[in-house]
Amino acid sequence: MENTFVKTEVVYAVEKEIEPEEFVQVLNESGLAERRPVDDAARVRKMCENANLIVTARLNGKLVGIARSLTDFSFCTYLSDLAVSLELQHQGIGKRLIDETKKASPDAMLILLAAPAAIHYYPKIGMEKWEYCYVRRQ
Repeated sequence: MENTFVKTEVVYAVEKEIEPEEFVQVLNESGLAERRPVDDAARVRKMCENANLIVTARLNGKLVGIARSLTDFSFCTYLSDLAVSLELQHQGIGKRLIDETKKASPDAMLILLAAPAAIHYYPKIGMEKWEYCYVRRQ
């Protein structure tokens, strides 16, 4: 009888680039796709190409979580997308992605806009809520 070892540990890494198809898949699996332009392949490709800090969570090689950020590595890191596949949420993957993002840019403050369903999550993991935020869409 052959012994097979099934790897079940989530592996975290800073990756230089991410395939747009993988990115869209984890956005869909996380529920974040409803607020992202996942049907616009050119735009998603640019999102992947222009992020300068991508932290991933992989299970057996499959992307199950991502923290996609823009940073100057000095003053601010904007965490634009934090997505974890729904079946793996509530296991600490999102918090670990945030921790690894902060570790990759330790001098910069970490900034994000919470999805409506996640507004109560961030204070629980030690993030400070700021009252003011402004967005210009056009």
